[in-house]
Amino acid sequence: MTDKTIPLGKEVSYPQQYDASLLFPVARQLKRDELGLKKGLPFHGSEFWNGYELSWLNGKGKPQVAIGVFEFPYDTANIIESKSFKLYLNSYNQTRFDTWQEVQHRLQKDLSQAAGGEVSVNLYRLAYYQKSVPVIETETVLIDELDIEVDYYDYDASLLKTHDKAVEEYLRSDLLKSNCLITSQPDWATVLVRYKGQQIDHESLLRYFISFRNHNEFHEQCVERIFTDIMDICQPQELTVYARYTRRGGLDINPWRSNVEGHSELNTRLVRQ
Repeated sequence: MTDKTIPLGKEVSYPQQYDASLLFPVARQLKRDELGLKKGLPFHGSEFWNGYELSWLNGKGKPQVAIGVFEFPYDTANIIESKSFKLYLNSYNQTRFDTWQEVQHRLQKDLSQAAGGEVSVNLYRLAYYQKSVPVIETETVLIDELDIEVDYYDYDASLLKTHDKAVEEYLRSDLLKSNCLITSQPDWATVLVRYKGQQIDHESLLRYFISFRNHNEFHEQCVERIFTDIMDICQPQELTVYARYTRRGGLDINPWRSNVEGHSELNTRLVRQ
């Protein structure tokens, strides 16, 4: 990728008509090579994208609104850069479609083609979504209340430490902040870590999360980096890492990775979503 090939981080005109060419795929393997993940992935998972600003016109020209839920499997060849995704969704705004099913089919086809794998797409009417996807705060151990002193904000995996004690824990921090790889805009998230193995020192984990504060990487890549670092340094038998990011431009992105066979996360909302 060169600056000339990336239509992002620049002033753009918002499209008025449907345009699938706006989607900008980025190969997952580029960052996975950096993490040493070249042959066989040590995890499974997906990313839930929730679109809150999805609209189009019906056959009579009347605006329709929906919440779109898109799930990208971890093993698609590409991720979609989020600004290009927003521009693509905006291209539906003044385009007529006879049915909701036609919109859903078009979204599923375009996103699957760009991602290089099967993407799940569901469109929800607002009243249904409000009742069916409530805000839920999972029972976890919040490590943010630890009274630590911090003076370092650059990514550092060596901060992670363990205790000689076998545990099963479900930890949470609301303090994860990283920056977009392309635009350097801040991305805010709650990160959830469920694991079984030698106890991860909570203070070291919190310092580790805070060290992402000036780190530039896409959401999906941050989660895979966290998963890989914890596996390499803390060596748990079971590990699931799930980040629920706040929305930007009407989209929130929520990647999870796990090595627990048969495990699957749900697309539940947190208070900042």
